[in-house]
Amino acid sequence: MLAKYTITGLAASALLASVAFAQTPSTATGDRPSTAETTTTTAPSSFKGNWRASKMSGLNVYNDSNESIGSINDMLMDKSGNIKAVVIGVGGFLGVGEHLVAVPFEKVKFVNEPVAYTGASNTGAKPSGGAGTGTSTTTGAAPSSTSTSKPNPWYPDHAVYSATKDELKAMPEFKYATD
Repeated sequence: MLAKYTITGLAASALLASVAFAQTPSTATGDRPSTAETTTTTAPSSFKGNWRASKMSGLNVYNDSNESIGSINDMLMDKSGNIKAVVIGVGGFLGVGEHLVAVPFEKVKFVNEPVAYTGASNTGAKPSGGAGTGTSTTTGAAPSSTSTSKPNPWYPDHAVYSATKDELKAMPEFKYATD
């Protein structure tokens, strides 16, 4: 029994030692550039001001009247990486019955500020009864947030396309090529 434990311990020590020897040394050698040299020759790591393509999918699309007309399903680019078209999903429920249309990228405007709602809940009227009076008003609408929130630097808040939902539904449906 003691022999099993001894052999197991020796095997584990050998495995751990091989892992330690396989690691690269942390000091810079003469044939490799130092870390200061490699950071200046590579691309910047922050890419400040650029948006993440993965966050663009699902972005809400509104028209000029702040009416929701759909959401971005995809972005089509050419072989050099330039985005040529935006695929917008119109109508449907949870993707079922959705009408896909491709619109030129130049016609879509991306906005960082939240949509300004002009519904009845933002009329500016003060509710009757204040705090501590025992009365309250509930309209079911979420309270409007002030613009104290900082916009996300990695993706826009929404997109704007100058068309109505009916005009988009009347456009020819976009289908992905299968060949």
